[in-house]
Amino acid sequence: MSTPSKDVYLVIGGSGFLGRHVVEALLARGDSVAVFDIVQRYHDVPFYSGDISEEEQVSDALRKSGATCIIHTASPLHGLDDPALYWKVNVDGTQAVINAAVANSVPKLVYTSSAGVVFDGSDLIDVDERIPQLEKAMDPYNESKAKAEQIVLAANGKGGLYTVALRPAGIFGPGDRQFLAGLFQAWQRGQSHIQVGDNTNLFDWTYVGNCAYAHLLAADKLGPVTPEDLARMKENLKVALPSIECTTKRNRIPTSKARPLGPYVTPPPNAEEILANWNNPDYKPAQPRPAVRSKFDQFSETALARTEPESSPLQVAGQVFFITNGEPTGFWDMPRVVYRFFDDHFQKPNTKRRLILPQQIGLILGSAAEWWSWLVGKEPGFTRYRVTYSCAWRCFNIEKARRALGYEPQVGLEEGIRRTTEWWVAERQKTGKA
Repeated sequence: MSTPSKDVYLVIGGSGFLGRHVVEALLARGDSVAVFDIVQRYHDVPFYSGDISEEEQVSDALRKSGATCIIHTASPLHGLDDPALYWKVNVDGTQAVINAAVANSVPKLVYTSSAGVVFDGSDLIDVDERIPQLEKAMDPYNESKAKAEQIVLAANGKGGLYTVALRPAGIFGPGDRQFLAGLFQAWQRGQSHIQVGDNTNLFDWTYVGNCAYAHLLAADKLGPVTPEDLARMKENLKVALPSIECTTKRNRIPTSKARPLGPYVTPPPNAEEILANWNNPDYKPAQPRPAVRSKFDQFSETALARTEPESSPLQVAGQVFFITNGEPTGFWDMPRVVYRFFDDHFQKPNTKRRLILPQQIGLILGSAAEWWSWLVGKEPGFTRYRVTYSCAWRCFNIEKARRALGYEPQVGLEEGIRRTTEWWVAERQKTGKA
């Protein structure tokens, strides 16, 4: 049996935050990779400069690189007051990428969408990929992302092209110049004690290295799926997935054969065996834990029976996947850890008493800030969107990514924050600002 040839990758937006991590992940496993972007920031892979909305420029890069797989991460930063730019890059640019891929017989396209395409300010609690896109997005960024995702999925199977879209939520990590920069500015202004909302809303974050890893998995799995593969994956649905323990570490579930003995009058006859199994870190139960599913579960027999084989949620092509760390936490917990880091690093702790503003007060202040910024011609730092974002539940079910892609977060939130702050310190030392 012949070994399938390895893909050659073109990372569109490979000089950016996520794109660079995708490039590094591909290089780390020995893949051939090139970058298409408007700016060259690194010089370790072939680089092709161009405008993503110009189909011929994308085609030229595909021909010269010999790419067989496109990973499209390019997008302007969220929060810009330029709807036309978002549409040009995210919609027109993505259509140009699809056209160029088909014209050059490139069989794979992995697109970076956003979890924000389903967020309208309402709470999202353990939602999966069955939730529909919004009729009206909250902002131009997510409107353009939603439209781009639609045309990517519609292109699946056309002209020999297989496509998939990933929806990461709250990406952070080394190289980020938006999330961390915003927190540092708030800390510098002495605002790190201000909290909007009661912090009972859980929020999903995604370490950038985990997000890059998911892109590679999607690229590897993208293509036709056999009936035998689908049957095997359906059989695996009967077994529960392990808990995600990157940060919390081991989470043991007591069983009849492995558990703490607890208080007793007479120990069970196999007490020593039960306790030894519980204390053995390598103990595996003879029977895997079954998955308990209701008829509302996306992977229940009832739900799967309603899907055609060619659109099965267990395949990759033509599908969307939420990608997160699988460790939802109170929204303000993450900024608070970063604020504490700034306190310790600069030895200037904010000793002000925590000020907790109700969401409605925050919305009024955000509206006033937007009005004042418009009046003076400056970009508002405090907006109604940010208030809504920080007060809503945004938790996404990633079982589909774990089942179909084989995705498991590699770096937990705690380790991810440590890596991010270490990178931030190193960057400031380079510029003499540490």
